[in-house]
Amino acid sequence: MKITTHRDLEVYQRAFTTAMTIFALSRSFPPEERFALTDQIRRSSRSVCSNTAEARRKRRYTAAFISKLSDAEGEAAETQVWLEFAVKCGYVPREDAAPLYRAYEAIIRTLVGLITHADKWILKERT
Repeated sequence: MKITTHRDLEVYQRAFTTAMTIFALSRSFPPEERFALTDQIRRSSRSVCSNTAEARRKRRYTAAFISKLSDAEGEAAETQVWLEFAVKCGYVPREDAAPLYRAYEAIIRTLVGLITHADKWILKERT
């Protein structure tokens, strides 16, 4: 499959789908969490997607590409932390959070793979 935009990247698609699941799940969080846990978990899950999209556009420069992918990786890990809090606070059953946590583990592995093999994604200058 030819990749023409960030939407064609499997990691972006998985991150987007997972972020939308988290959005739906967080709708049931209590009102007092609106500006805390709800906002944070939504922001970090969405940021995985936005940083991945930015990385795709910055692939002319290795350092910028890797930096954005690293940011996406960090946001995915942050989302896992917020999921842990949601479970411990009793807002999300462990059996609902576990597949999301594992989805972010897979997303992180993919992002690390992209970082490790950045040279395969960087645009080469035409001479």
